[in-house]
Amino acid sequence: MKRKWVLMLSLAYTVFMAVLFFYYFSKGTTHSYQVALGGVLCGAIPLLLAKFTKMTFNLSITLSYLAFLFASQYLGSILHFYGLGWWDTFLHLLSGALLAFVAIALYERLIHREGKTEISPWLVFWFVLSFAVLGGVVWEMYEFSMDQMFQMTLQGGGNSDTMIDLIADTTGGLAIAVISVIKTKSKWDKPTIKKEPLPPESLA
Repeated sequence: MKRKWVLMLSLAYTVFMAVLFFYYFSKGTTHSYQVALGGVLCGAIPLLLAKFTKMTFNLSITLSYLAFLFASQYLGSILHFYGLGWWDTFLHLLSGALLAFVAIALYERLIHREGKTEISPWLVFWFVLSFAVLGGVVWEMYEFSMDQMFQMTLQGGGNSDTMIDLIADTTGGLAIAVISVIKTKSKWDKPTIKKEPLPPESLA
């Protein structure tokens, strides 16, 4: 059921951006139709993975991913929300949460089912938070490299812009990390009822 929702939402976003592409292309609005074309490609990623791989999909990750695309591509670039000033910071907050969801999915996939009960919830917390922060750092390294090599202005505010973005990434990741440790601890606190084997006479 979750896989069906993932595919439906991804398809809906892809179609939405395709409609925008043809609309802005007919208007000759170069920037907008280029962004819309990028939206088509990004929205199609979950669909392509579903068709050509056996990957399982996490609904929370997909919702976060599509929300981020909508906020950055449609609202940010096409409707010019980046001009508000705080919009870029908001997106870094959202991307930090998205990366934290990815970390949780990796944890669920990489840790053996029986081994999860032996792992401290605080290790889960630090893994999720560290993954989100690392993603933010790598992105800032990318922006710095592009600015240096191609004279771009991705780091428009210099060091101040970088630090605000990293704080936003950390805050988003921290929120999801706290939720993950609370949920993990609640699973630990649940009493496990062990079934005693039936006496031999009851099997007769």
